[in-house]
Amino acid sequence: MTAPSSLLHRLLWTVLPAALIVAVAWGFLALDPLAAFRNGAPPVEALTVERTVLDDAGIHLTVRAGGAEAMTIAQVQVDGAYWRFEQAPPGPLGRLSAVRIDIPYPWVHGETHHLLLLTGTGATFEHGIDVAVPTPAPDAALLRTYALVGLFVGVVPVALGMLFFPALRAAGPTTTVFVLALTLGLLAFLLVDTMAEALEIAERAAGPLAVPELVWLVALAACGGLFAASRRRGGALEPMALAAAIALGIGLHNLGEGLAIGSAFASGAAALGSFLVIGFTLHNITEGVGIVAPLTASRPSLPALAGLAALAGLPAVAGLWAGAFAFAPHWAALALAVGAGAILQVIVEVGLLIRRRLAATASHAGPAQTGAAQTGAALAGGAAGVALMYLTALIVPA
Repeated sequence: MTAPSSLLHRLLWTVLPAALIVAVAWGFLALDPLAAFRNGAPPVEALTVERTVLDDAGIHLTVRAGGAEAMTIAQVQVDGAYWRFEQAPPGPLGRLSAVRIDIPYPWVHGETHHLLLLTGTGATFEHGIDVAVPTPAPDAALLRTYALVGLFVGVVPVALGMLFFPALRAAGPTTTVFVLALTLGLLAFLLVDTMAEALEIAERAAGPLAVPELVWLVALAACGGLFAASRRRGGALEPMALAAAIALGIGLHNLGEGLAIGSAFASGAAALGSFLVIGFTLHNITEGVGIVAPLTASRPSLPALAGLAALAGLPAVAGLWAGAFAFAPHWAALALAVGAGAILQVIVEVGLLIRRRLAATASHAGPAQTGAAQTGAALAGGAAGVALMYLTALIVPA
């Protein structure tokens, strides 16, 4: 078979199955064999309130439809009374489409308000405002304030933790293994914490978007992609590359912390937001130690260390901005899933580094001298990392 005919043959067997799939789908829709099972009942509708904004003009909701068919918001009830509203854009809400609902309701500062959205089929969807306070309007001053909070939560504590680097370089091999295992423990805690938060946020998304399986798949895909990118030249990661991978994984986790703080401030929970800032700041100091742990055998420059601190801490600023002004549950869940995948990849890399350190020490000092001390240091370090993260997490309110 010649080359042109072979190409034509492959093209034919690519196009033919696709055409048959389209034909079968069209035939199923045209014949509509399920028509006999329809009883005239209205379709199941789903509506999710993704964002609430309070200002002088009233209450503004961003809602997303999750039903199988288009739906119409017919009436809005606030605190038991029906109120006029405007919808932008107007018209029925298609599947997964989002609209803005503007309600000129004179809400009361500090009070609780209950909203009820009624659709054209009579379905009702409740939404509560626990504490009514004005939603901060995005401007340059507020962006700077949130950026300062993000730096205090992300970059500053990570940099403070990295100040232990000289002490780590002066430590012996057993202490180095302990610190690396401590890094492994804190990363394991961050992995579980990030996945739990991603799954929790995914449940708040609109019906078809609230898919916890997608969170797991995105995390695994991110982990595999990072492995492929880091190993494209073969061999183990260099110390600086491993430190950068740790900083990236921690940075993506700090993105989630910024989302939590930003959404707390935007919802009016200023006290909770302040508590989150203090808690996450103390929580993140330990992360700086983990970033510099692989660098004890090298002499990184100050700009390199500053870059690592920025990589780990600056995502908190972006997360805080997004949480305050543009929070969407499905995108937040996927971002955290990517962070979990990055942390998982780093856990494997740090584990391989610990194994190489143990093997190198055994080859010089002998297995008898290495076994008890090094293995004990590794086990103690892992347990200490988990315990340290747990204790600092107790400061952060749930």
